[in-house]
Amino acid sequence: MDASTLWQRYQEWLYYHEGLGFYLDISRMRFDNAFVEALQPKFEKAFASMAELEKGAIANPDEDRMVGHYWLRNPDLAPTPELTQEIVSSIEQIEVFAEKVHTGGIHPPKAARFTDIISIGIGGSALGPEFIAEALAPDFPPLAIHFIDNTDPTGIDKILTHLRNKLSSTLVLVISKSGGTPEPRNGMLEVKKAYAGQNLDFANYAVAITMPGSKLDDQAKNENWLMRFPMYDWVGGRTSSMSTVGLVPAALQGIDIKEMLEGAKEMDDATRIADIKKNPAAMLALAWYYAGNGKGEKDMVVLPYKDSLLLFSRYLQQLVMESLGKEKDLDGNIVHQGIAVYGNKGSTDQHAYVQQLREGVPNFFLTFIEVLKDREGASPELEPGITSGDYLSGFLQGSRTALYENHRDSITVTIPEVNPRTVGALIALYDRTVGYYASLVNINAYHQPGVEAGKKAAAVILDLQTKVIDVLQSEKAPMTLAQIADKAGASDNVESIYIILRHMSANNRGVVMQGNLGEPNSLTVSMG
Repeated sequence: MDASTLWQRYQEWLYYHEGLGFYLDISRMRFDNAFVEALQPKFEKAFASMAELEKGAIANPDEDRMVGHYWLRNPDLAPTPELTQEIVSSIEQIEVFAEKVHTGGIHPPKAARFTDIISIGIGGSALGPEFIAEALAPDFPPLAIHFIDNTDPTGIDKILTHLRNKLSSTLVLVISKSGGTPEPRNGMLEVKKAYAGQNLDFANYAVAITMPGSKLDDQAKNENWLMRFPMYDWVGGRTSSMSTVGLVPAALQGIDIKEMLEGAKEMDDATRIADIKKNPAAMLALAWYYAGNGKGEKDMVVLPYKDSLLLFSRYLQQLVMESLGKEKDLDGNIVHQGIAVYGNKGSTDQHAYVQQLREGVPNFFLTFIEVLKDREGASPELEPGITSGDYLSGFLQGSRTALYENHRDSITVTIPEVNPRTVGALIALYDRTVGYYASLVNINAYHQPGVEAGKKAAAVILDLQTKVIDVLQSEKAPMTLAQIADKAGASDNVESIYIILRHMSANNRGVVMQGNLGEPNSLTVSMG
């Protein structure tokens, strides 16, 4: 395609939202008009399904749940006055709480102010707050935030060591819908123990963000925690950034949550329009469908050209892959849908994996995220008329051109600057795109059976560990792995027993293994 034709195509497929200063360019995806026309019936169905979802239809049939994250940024859309009031009240509650923490109206027993936050969560209860903190937290926030987002003992120790002299002024957010998810529960128990070790009453520092009536809610109520904020069964973890999950930590860091919600609401309004060319989420879904032939045949590489958006690709990884990675469609057919997502940032990655993107396996499409504003204030010229921001812009344009010349397709999303409003808009844009794409390929975007299967499998292993310890403690003589498995009633799971015992031995948990560790059948095991 010559430069003149490409320029015409760019103008034809450039979307601009004046209120948000937002641009979307899908001209470097090589679909034609016939492709768009063929998809029109699927989009008509997607637009209708989305309208029903927003009215409160059961959009997650496997779990018989409504899907209402769009109501969070426009409570008037909620299907009942009670839900509208709940959403409005929770936002007011967040703002009042944050204000009191900032001014010292709520403070710890041994300090005039809270100085830090430990936020404990997993999945969407961590990735959303982490992305928002990285993108929007001021250089000197009223409270500095630290995340425990795994059950890795070393990771937990690192946070607690860093804060060992500041625990008495550190607020703890425990974010878990059910209160029974192992990772946040484990993090809470370890942090609670650290507070007890300094003779601090954990309840004076603890805030629960959870479903009313959950295990965590009951615990927070019974122990008289500092505060409890509600989560809703109609908001999934990966779409919870505009709920208490994302708004509580954001407000405590001094981030303008009203602006985030307003930006998301504006984008929601734009992505509700039932016309592909006037709807940026529909345009993105079209591009995704084209890139992967409606089957996820190509990976999505996300490259934000702004350091503060470093975690955006990681955030999108969960949103897209957990929503779209499904074995079965809504009719029960085996389809193995999904789009793999990875990325870091530009121009760093031009010195890393862009080499393969340009010349290697063409198994991807790329999304550039462009930010027009370079910095606060003027930039110095590094060469006559050229700033560091000009270089960044040049690298983005150069990569886009070089990739297209080698038949590598790309999308470019452009925002005026990184602020609460534009971050809210980006979150809303991708929320809606995932919903539309799911409709195009006829899957349920709002459940996660694979995640649940992994949790159940882990529970089986921990139950087996308890049985194995009981066997070892009841037997005095060393035993082979096969003997242990037989006595534990797990003869078909010797491998798992070996891995359990190896882990316990490495952590000095009383397990003694004798023999060649590389030849498990040679081992005998006893409790030391």
